[in-house]
Amino acid sequence: MTSLKNNKVMVILDNHITTPGWCCSAADGNGFFGDEYFDPQVWIQGLHKMATMATGFSNVIGMSLRNELRGPRQNVDDCTSAETVHAANPNVLVILSGLNYDKDLSFLWDRPVSVSFTKKLVFEMHWYGFTNGEAWQSGNSNDVCGAVSNEVMSQSVFLLEQGYPLFVSEFGIDERGTNVNDNRYFNCFVAMAAEFDWDSALWSLQGSYYLREGVVGMEEYYGLFNYRWSGVRNSSYLRRISVLQLPFQGPGGQPTVAHKVIFHPLTGLCVLRRSRWSSLVLGPCRYSEPWSYTPQNALSLVGTRLYLQAVELGKPASLGTSPTDPGARWEMITASSTCRPRPETGAPFAWA
Repeated sequence: MTSLKNNKVMVILDNHITTPGWCCSAADGNGFFGDEYFDPQVWIQGLHKMATMATGFSNVIGMSLRNELRGPRQNVDDCTSAETVHAANPNVLVILSGLNYDKDLSFLWDRPVSVSFTKKLVFEMHWYGFTNGEAWQSGNSNDVCGAVSNEVMSQSVFLLEQGYPLFVSEFGIDERGTNVNDNRYFNCFVAMAAEFDWDSALWSLQGSYYLREGVVGMEEYYGLFNYRWSGVRNSSYLRRISVLQLPFQGPGGQPTVAHKVIFHPLTGLCVLRRSRWSSLVLGPCRYSEPWSYTPQNALSLVGTRLYLQAVELGKPASLGTSPTDPGARWEMITASSTCRPRPETGAPFAWA
């Protein structure tokens, strides 16, 4: 941690698994309090020791109490060790995970966590393409995105609307680009991440392992680095996730009146205009002007009488002067809350 501190890298400590090995399964004995390898008292002692040690490192900003609670013993009655960590180190954020592999925090609808401290409790969730099996590959992308987004909202993202901090502490895809399930999931993930402006952590950085599950030199296709750790595995993927590092909402953004932008999840860019009458382009979202969705089902630049038009597949989008012009009417895809031209002429865009 000293080296990370010297290089100005902030750290979140994560109590991942008790027995060394690849994580996780419901039957690995590490899933919940009282499992074969999950002694609550030993766990609390370990957290206290790590929290105490971290007091000497200002770059340690948080502690995640346990990764991916799971298995047949899981319930909402067992207490956490949040108070233990806070007492040992009052400077770190205390991060609580959900049930069912860190995807379900819905018990907080009725049972808020009661702690003695304020302004440092954070909740975390994980979301991958495989979280929902092969649904993305086998179903209609927009329908699946709508259904899964609703599920994510009801299980975890509702906390943001209630004013609680929520940290998406794991997400990622097979960066080779050949996994249809992952590719479709990620378009939905990026759109939702932009809309709610949540903070997140990518799984993973490493391009390969010395040893994993008995295999020497296994490659990690979810890794940001390539196999030899000598460069980025997928530069377009890096560009897309880099967009999410910039704030779509405060704090940290440029002072502005809250407004909607037209975000393209497939590229991580927003619709921009270079001049009043030029063709529209995709570019950095920080340069986007405000848009509105009119009662005529048109997308209008706020403060102007200009409307987004997409007349023909393969032709550049442009600006027109009437909401009833050909190609100026846009329908909302109900399931995923994205917009597409009517009739459909291309990939959908998302509000953010």
